[in-house]
Amino acid sequence: MSTYLSLKTLPFWILHIACITVFFVDFSWGYVGLAIGMYYLRMFFVTGGYHRYFSHKTYQTSRWFQFFLAFMAETSSQKGVLWWAAHHRFHHKHSDEDIDLHSPKKGFWYAHIGWILDSKTEETEYKLINDFARFPELMWLNKYWILPPVLFAIVIFLLGGWAALVWGFVVSTVLLWHGTFTINSLSHRWGNRRYETTDTSKNNFILALVTLGEGWHNNHHHYQASTRNGFYWWEIDITFYVLKILSWVRLVKNLRPVPAHALNPKKD
Repeated sequence: MSTYLSLKTLPFWILHIACITVFFVDFSWGYVGLAIGMYYLRMFFVTGGYHRYFSHKTYQTSRWFQFFLAFMAETSSQKGVLWWAAHHRFHHKHSDEDIDLHSPKKGFWYAHIGWILDSKTEETEYKLINDFARFPELMWLNKYWILPPVLFAIVIFLLGGWAALVWGFVVSTVLLWHGTFTINSLSHRWGNRRYETTDTSKNNFILALVTLGEGWHNNHHHYQASTRNGFYWWEIDITFYVLKILSWVRLVKNLRPVPAHALNPKKD
């Protein structure tokens, strides 16, 4: 029987409860800025790393920067890089079907956070991610995924003390979890549909701002091989902009464009 309450899920709930410590540490707008900054810094690595690189291979990079992307993505404390990408690939293969891991058809709670806490989803499906599982350093990082967030928290504490830890790690991590998970829950409920895909994905401007471009979810489900989710210039996609800048300094390369045929709003 699956459960959301176990020793493995306890840190998730403890971090939520720990957010109340903001009332017991020093307050300043600088700490609020730190929380926002650490939220968006790590959101980029979730979207640009976990999602657009490891899940969909929409661009290429070197082996060392690949490891850096994985390490920084794991500071989000959303489990291992191979675990995340394998589960996301499964989601795209079976989007909104009965076996979809986080279909909104299973209810908002399950689509939002229930699925990631479910004991039935805790194993990494290596057969779905064997292209990256061949790298021993990624296998190691996937196994010991708790190390990056712990090290991230320690660095913040050493640099800024308790208040920085609470705002820059505890609060920002909880917000980052829920910001990321809105794509599984809210972006399948609220927004507009340009393309008649086989699922309930929608485009949502607000969620695109919250997630650095992932809110253009209907675009993405229509054509998932593109590096950019915002297909048109007016669709803000900050993750793509950052990746474009990284390509100028040759940290990444071969960003995959949106082909002309994919821009045609017709049935898939």
